[in-house]
Amino acid sequence: MRDLYIYNSLTRQKELFKPINEGFVGMYVCGPTVYSDVHLGNVLTFTNFDIIYRFLLHLGYKVRYVRNITDVGHLLDDGEDRMLRGAKADNLEPMEVAQKYSNGFHHMMRVFNNLEPSIEPRATGHILEQIEMVQAIMDNGYGYVANGSVYFDTIKFAKATGEYGKLSGRVIEELLVESRDNLKNQDDKRHPADFAIWMKASPEHIMKWNSPWSVGFPGWHLECSAMSTKYLGNHFDIHGGGNDLKFPHHENEIAQNLGACRCTPANYWLHTNMLLLNGKKMSKSDGNNVSPAELFTGDSPFLSKGYSAMTMRFFILQSHYGSTLDLTDEGLQAAEKGLKRLMEANKALQSLETKQLDSAELDAEINGLCEQIYVDMCDDFNSPKALSRLFELVPKINSLSNGVIPMNQISSASLEKLKKVFRQFIFDVFGLLDDENSNASGPLDGLMELILDLRQQARTNKDWPTADKIRDKLVESHIVVKDGKDGTSWSIG
Repeated sequence: MRDLYIYNSLTRQKELFKPINEGFVGMYVCGPTVYSDVHLGNVLTFTNFDIIYRFLLHLGYKVRYVRNITDVGHLLDDGEDRMLRGAKADNLEPMEVAQKYSNGFHHMMRVFNNLEPSIEPRATGHILEQIEMVQAIMDNGYGYVANGSVYFDTIKFAKATGEYGKLSGRVIEELLVESRDNLKNQDDKRHPADFAIWMKASPEHIMKWNSPWSVGFPGWHLECSAMSTKYLGNHFDIHGGGNDLKFPHHENEIAQNLGACRCTPANYWLHTNMLLLNGKKMSKSDGNNVSPAELFTGDSPFLSKGYSAMTMRFFILQSHYGSTLDLTDEGLQAAEKGLKRLMEANKALQSLETKQLDSAELDAEINGLCEQIYVDMCDDFNSPKALSRLFELVPKINSLSNGVIPMNQISSASLEKLKKVFRQFIFDVFGLLDDENSNASGPLDGLMELILDLRQQARTNKDWPTADKIRDKLVESHIVVKDGKDGTSWSIG
C-alpha cells in the first residue's frame, strides 16, 4: 500500500495516514438536510468526498463509507426545524418533504457520477441510539435537564477535559465572554455555548418521539455522533464535511463522543471549502446563485450557455478540496475544452499499439509522469496536480497517434501502463464520463426525437396545454428541454 498523507483539520498539519485496521477505512461524511433542492455547494462537497472515496478504493483499501440523511432536528437560528419549514412551504408532511428532496439529492449525485455510500442512515431511523447517547452523556455528568430539554454542559466539559475548541480553535475565554454578553437571551441554557442534545417539542411540533425527559426530538449535532459510532465504532478513521460544519457541528460532535464514551470519534478530520460565484459567496437571497438546473440549461445571467455535469466535475477537479472554488463562465468554458481534450487523448491512446520492445526512448519519461500522478494524489488527494500530469502526457499521446513520434520509441509495457493509468484515473478515480457517450445513445435518442417532434407539432398548432404537458413530464423525468434559435435540444439533468 502506498504512503498517503492527509491534512488533518484537528492537528492542522499533514499526516501520514495510518488506518486503525490495516487495509480497511471507516469514513463518515455529514450528509444533506433534505428540506430543499440540492445546490452546487452540496455538489462540490460530495463530489470532493467521492473523489477521496474513489482514490482510497483505487489504492486497495476496503472502505466503509457512511453518509447520513438529516431528516429531523436541524434547527434554524430562530429555533425552527428546517424540515418543518420545508413542510410548511410545500404543504406536505415532513416525511414527504424528506422523501422528495432525498430523491432529488440521489438523482443529482447520479448525474454527477458520484458513487453511492456503503451505508446511508437517516436520523429518524436512529432515535433509540440517540436517546441512549443522551443518557450516556448525562450519566457521565455532562448533560442537564431544563424544562424537558437536555443540554450539553459545554463549560463543564471544557474545564474537565481541556478538549473543547481543539478542532475549531475556540477557547474557553471566548465562551465565558459570550456568557456574560448573551446569557439573558439563552432561555433554559446555563451558558450560551451549551447546546441541545434533546429538545422538548411544542404541542404543534409534528416530528416528535417519547423519551425519558419529554416528548421531543434529538439535537442536530447528536444524530451524527450516534450514527457514525453505530456503523463505524466509537473510534474510526476519517470524519468529513464542509468547512462550514467545523464549528459548531463537528466541534460539538467531538464533545458528545467524549462525553458519552470518553473517546474521540475520528483520527483524521477532512473539510472541503466553499463555492464562490464570480468571487462572491453564493447566496440565493442575494441573487448571486446558479442552481444545478440553471447550470445545465444556461438559463442564468451568470452563464453564456449550458454546461454538462461532467464539465462541472472537471472544473471541481482543477481545485484542491481544501481550497475555495470560484465558479465563472470563463472557467467553465475552459473546463469544457479541457474535458474534451482529455477524452480525445484517451480515445487516441487506447487505439495505439506497439511492437514488443523491452525498453525504448520515451519509457522513462512516460513512467515517471505516471508515477507522479500517484505521488500527487497521495499528497492530500491533490487532484489539480494529478490532473496536470495527465495533461503533460497528452502531447506525447497525440504525437504518437499522428506519427510525429514513431511508435518504436515506447515499449509495449510502458504503453500498456500508460493506457491503464490514463483510463483508471479519468474514469475510476476522477469519476469522469465522456459527454459524447453519457446521454444514453441509441433507443432513447429516437424516442426523444419523436417526443420533441410531437411537442413541436403542438406548438405549431398553438396547442399550448399539450406542449406544456410534454415539457413538464420531461422535467419530472429529469430531462431538460431547451428551445433555441437553432432548434430544440435535450439533456439528462
